[in-house]
Formats: sequence, C-alpha cells, structure tokens
Amino acid sequence: MTKRSYETEAIRVDWDSSRCIHTGICLRSLPGVFDTSQRPWITVGGADADEIARTIEQCPSGALTYERLDGGPAEQPADPVEIVPRPNGPLSIRGSMIIKDYRGDVFVETVRATLCRCGNSQNQPFCDLSHKGSGFQDKPRVITPDRDQADSPIDVASGKETE
Repeated sequence: MTKRSYETEAIRVDWDSSRCIHTGICLRSLPGVFDTSQRPWITVGGADADEIARTIEQCPSGALTYERLDGGPAEQPADPVEIVPRPNGPLSIRGSMIIKDYRGDVFVETVRATLCRCGNSQNQPFCDLSHKGSGFQDKPRVITPDRDQADSPIDVASGKETE
C-alpha cells in the first residue's frame, strides 16, 4: 500500500494507490493537476482548491481524498449512503462509512469506496480490478410487469402468471 500526499497552502491531496481502480475520472476532469506522464503525477498548484476538491469527489474508490487547509468546505458525504453495483464490477459506495475487519476492528473510515463483488481481489475488501480477468458477470435482476401482484418471490423468478 502506497500513500502519498501533495499540498499547497489551500489543499492537501492524499492518494492511496492500493484503492485506485483507474477509472481515469481525475485525469479527464483536471489534466493540469492529474497527469500520469509527469512525476509527481499530481501537481496541486495546477488548479484552484475548489476545482481540485470537486474532481476528487468524483473518484469512486476513495483513492483520492483531500483536506482543505484554507478553511474551504470539506467533502460532504452522501446521506443516505448510496450503494451502486457497477456493471460487471465492484460495489460503488458513497456516504459516511466505517469498514471493519472480521474481528470488528475498524479497518478504514471513508466517504467513498469500491468493494469487491467477484471475490478475486487480492486487496479485500476493496476492488483491485480482478473482476476484469475473472469473467465475473452480474446476475440479472428479475423485473416483470406483474412483480407487485406476485404471491411469492418464486412466482416472480419463474415467470408464473398472477391472477
């Protein structure tokens, strides 16, 4: 796990490489700050703190986080928590959360995370993109027009007509 920090007087940006799933949102949104062809790859002076904060808040994995040093607003977590299964990929979670290990000890406190659904990640509970090589596929959700009138879940799954 590699964590790095980059800062100006206005903002500190932290990057945790072990949580990055390489969506490229930061690169496309703010190329003057995030540029993998440069070293260091984050140049915090390349934009104002508000632009950087807005871009970081789009990072689904929480690999990028920030702290405002200029008194600017902190990230506001989603409320209620939002959990979205990404197509054939991880669970994308936004909101104030505490992830604990099997003993109940706090593993991480965060506001954004992508958690493994395929079971193949070497960085559990986080996604490490192993789903791409594993052939992981979503299970289709059963939605039928008569779902609300079904007598039981078995009826919906089997396609049984309701009266």
